[in-house]
Amino acid sequence: MFRTHTCGELTIKNIGQTVTLAGWMQRSRDLGGMTFIDLRDRYGLTQLLFNMDTNAALCEEARKLGREFVIQVTGTVTERSNKNLKMPTGEIELVVNTLTILNKANTPPFTIEDDTDGGDELRMRYRYLDLRRKTVRQNLELRHKMAQETRIYLDSQNFIEVETPVLIKSTPEGARDFVVPSRLNPGQFYALPQSPQQLKQLLMVAGFDRYFQIVKCFRDEDLRADRQPEFTQIDCEMSFVEQEDILNMFEGMIKHLFKTVKGVEFDKPFQRMSFEEAMNTYGNDKPDLRFGMKIHELTNQLKGKGFSIFDQAEYLGGICAEGCSEYTRKQLDELTEWVKRPQIGAQGLIYIRCNTDGTFKSSVDKFYTPEDLKAIASIFGAKAGDLIFILPGKKKKTLAQLSELRLEMGSRLGLRDKNIFVPLWVIDFPLFEWDEDTQRFYAMHHPFTSPKPEDIEFFESDSGKVRANAYDCVINGVELGGGSIRIYDQQLQKTMFKILGFSQEQAEYQFGFLMNAFTYGAPPHGGIAFGFDRLASMFAGLDSIRDVIAFPKNNSGRDVMMDTPSIIANEQLHELNIRVELKE
Repeated sequence: MFRTHTCGELTIKNIGQTVTLAGWMQRSRDLGGMTFIDLRDRYGLTQLLFNMDTNAALCEEARKLGREFVIQVTGTVTERSNKNLKMPTGEIELVVNTLTILNKANTPPFTIEDDTDGGDELRMRYRYLDLRRKTVRQNLELRHKMAQETRIYLDSQNFIEVETPVLIKSTPEGARDFVVPSRLNPGQFYALPQSPQQLKQLLMVAGFDRYFQIVKCFRDEDLRADRQPEFTQIDCEMSFVEQEDILNMFEGMIKHLFKTVKGVEFDKPFQRMSFEEAMNTYGNDKPDLRFGMKIHELTNQLKGKGFSIFDQAEYLGGICAEGCSEYTRKQLDELTEWVKRPQIGAQGLIYIRCNTDGTFKSSVDKFYTPEDLKAIASIFGAKAGDLIFILPGKKKKTLAQLSELRLEMGSRLGLRDKNIFVPLWVIDFPLFEWDEDTQRFYAMHHPFTSPKPEDIEFFESDSGKVRANAYDCVINGVELGGGSIRIYDQQLQKTMFKILGFSQEQAEYQFGFLMNAFTYGAPPHGGIAFGFDRLASMFAGLDSIRDVIAFPKNNSGRDVMMDTPSIIANEQLHELNIRVELKE
């Protein structure tokens, strides 16, 4: 064995023992007669002591070591005179009597410490070095713990983990597929799964009753902080269940993870909120409930007063920021420019100050009396010292703008504490969404989502009115998981394909295997999938999922460490019967 102990386990109890350690040299400090080295491995740090008086040759050898040299040392554990009680090994040090260099190292391009001087791109290029940093390593240890606890919980509920294929059939709905050419079937392609949706439904037809998988999924879509081209889901499906069964089961799983991994307990059931309420009150379908600042519609109260911008608006809405009435003109102008940015796209920003003396002041005083302003303030329950912001425009777009403004003000006011968690279920989504460009309905979730039984009467006559048996788990403004009760009746599924614009031939070509399976007795079933990367990043207190993934891609979908995607040899293309023609 190269070591008798790890660099994170020696304590005061080991004093006097002769031990062998192995690891990487993190830093060295030369104090004249003595040299101190911090030795690091996955488990922690141990301070090594080389004494010039007792072994000058060994001390000189230690002084020649470079950062990240891999070394092995043997010595005696002694008590430190200057203890560091912030680290587990901080009461001891190892007085070294033998040193072996196992491997030399080039000087790393950035410091391998918690507060590194490496930028994101540099760290990703040398990700194998970045992973040595304690903060990144702890994120992956957290992820491992979460995966283990997920399996423990689902196993206790009689779920069985089943692996499904990675090379599957391409489907036309959802994000773009990543496709893989088949050498053995010239001109034909596999797709990498966006999720195991149809396969897990087939497992229900097969009678497996309760399935789960911590599975890799792939989507060729534009990237952002919480997206990667390949990501991991906790994918689950159950038979003989209704929506309430799914919500209770997986609310239990989330509570289990928070309790066992984070030490956080939820003593109340998760709140339920309809899609319509979420959109009208918070401007999006994944509201952050750590703070109030609800959106209120003001269309009826503000129209007809001669202010043309308001009079011509389809919708008028606002939020109330507590304690902000002292905002300066400069602050208000800066916020106005913020909402007018292309990413937000607002025309401008109207405000009403609720002054501490009980009076009101607004940027539209010319059109609204003090009584008008007081009446508007009462809609928000605003009190002295508050500041109301109002935006006009098309309803859908304005709600989205108010949502962004609400989140921004929540951040500026320190209301989005990462140590507070407020979960909820968003339910009663529309089954379909209309696309003006193509003049057709699309499934808001996917084509296998069941309609609410009470809405089936509108299925063909008024499709936009139909609600889905679908649900999302949201915590702190992040959609962590979503799913639905599935269509298991063959005729209802055919009608769904018809509404979505599939011809009978198209539906048969794309989904014939699933439809055929339904003819052999499909049970009522439903499921959910959680974004495991998002869940892990929330537990780690991160805004991006990249640092809970061992080898992530950058925002262009590139692995800068391996320099991929890359061009492949013409011989490989020829084998696959592929010719590459780039667009001009």
